[in-house]
Amino acid sequence: MIVGILAIQGAFHKHQQVLERLGVQSRLIKHPGELDEVDALIIPGGESTTMTKVLQSEKWSDVIELYARDNPVFGTCAGAILLSNQVDSDKVKPWHIIDMSVSRNAFGRQIESFLADIDWGAAGESVKIPAVFIRAPRINKIGDRVEILGRYEGEPVVVRQGNAMAATFHPELTNDIAVHRYFIDELCRKAQAA
Repeated sequence: MIVGILAIQGAFHKHQQVLERLGVQSRLIKHPGELDEVDALIIPGGESTTMTKVLQSEKWSDVIELYARDNPVFGTCAGAILLSNQVDSDKVKPWHIIDMSVSRNAFGRQIESFLADIDWGAAGESVKIPAVFIRAPRINKIGDRVEILGRYEGEPVVVRQGNAMAATFHPELTNDIAVHRYFIDELCRKAQAA
């Protein structure tokens, strides 16, 4: 199994390091045609309006929407925004992969970034794990088919719908690998076994 990491913006090397710790081979993806070479895709954080401009110029949106129909995808922070159905900004064009509406920067601006423990309740676990929130989006509403995997102060911050998963924070910036491990074990490996 090879997991691709969209290498347009954000801490894609940090995601790669987490995958190395999990013993998973990865490849940085810089062009849409490279998606054919990977079994799953991680979309890192970054600045969602800038990512929208870059990805539209490269005609990524249609390609990723098609890719996500058959392959696991995981978006963090700005990546979560792009996976949503609806965003509170006309500057961002979401891909309609997860049935949720989000507000950008809803946990505060850059200077208000913070580290907090979230309630992680996936795969039978019920533990606290650390999460880094940087200009983090807020999930305002989810559809019936969306499962909540993690909460911060009662609000959903990690969700899953089928083969797609989103975290509104940066799990790659802590030493805890629970979120990535869930993505690999529950989405990627099960998709390969199906």
